[in-house]
Amino acid sequence: MEEVWNPHDRLFKEIWSEREAAADFLSRYLPEDVSGLLAPESVELCKDSFVTADLREYFSDLLYRVSIGGRDGYLYVLLEHKTWPAPLTPFQLLGYIKGIWDLHLKQGKLPLPVVIPVVLYHGRDAWHAPDSLLGLLEDPAPELRLYVPDFHYHLIDLSNYGDEEIKGHVLIRAGMLLFKYVFRPDYAKRIPGILRLLRELVEKETGMQYIEGVLRYIFSTVEDMGVEELKPIVSENLSKQKGDWIMTLAEKIKNEGIQQGIQQGIQQGLLEGIAALVELKF
Repeated sequence: MEEVWNPHDRLFKEIWSEREAAADFLSRYLPEDVSGLLAPESVELCKDSFVTADLREYFSDLLYRVSIGGRDGYLYVLLEHKTWPAPLTPFQLLGYIKGIWDLHLKQGKLPLPVVIPVVLYHGRDAWHAPDSLLGLLEDPAPELRLYVPDFHYHLIDLSNYGDEEIKGHVLIRAGMLLFKYVFRPDYAKRIPGILRLLRELVEKETGMQYIEGVLRYIFSTVEDMGVEELKPIVSENLSKQKGDWIMTLAEKIKNEGIQQGIQQGIQQGLLEGIAALVELKF
């Protein structure tokens, strides 16, 4: 796992990098006429990221290579955490699509593949970006539209989905529900129900890493949540052996978070001390 910039980025990449979960997500949450062209068994995660460092506070991205209508193509999924950059989303997507094509051209491949851009949004406010590149331009005369590049992206705004509409792979359901509620006042009350979704993963060795990822996200995003608050959920839904494992893991993650906070506090204190010394000296 590459360096992560925020808890949303980390959870997104842990869950949506799982091939089976990603294929299920793409088949369920794209328009039917598009998903019908995809070959789910062909979905392959690419390592490339196109979001620049200065925007990673707001965006995370994943790129999938996939057969579209029997031809090689790409699905580019952008996770938007906040609202500030939203109006420029089509313009930013244009840069990312060009970056994907640039990589393709470096391999000497033509014609260029289709790139389907998808935006997964879970910000605090309503989505307000234009749904196409043309929406960013002053409306050109009909005679000039031939010379203006344009494309649309597919928006998945989690605020528009009822909980019952979030279906599919258990990882995707848990991830989308966490993202849906993370900025809402009732977020902490939703945690038990979301954790219950993950019971089947606890029984699989391959699922352990995702349980850890979800717990890290919860402790990073629920203010003042303690390990003790997990006990009733764990005891009601898991065997004692699995429950003890989860509680031990939760304690470890919580302690790591406390230590990280202490280290960050020390570093901040040192920086402030150095700044004060500099002011005294000059």
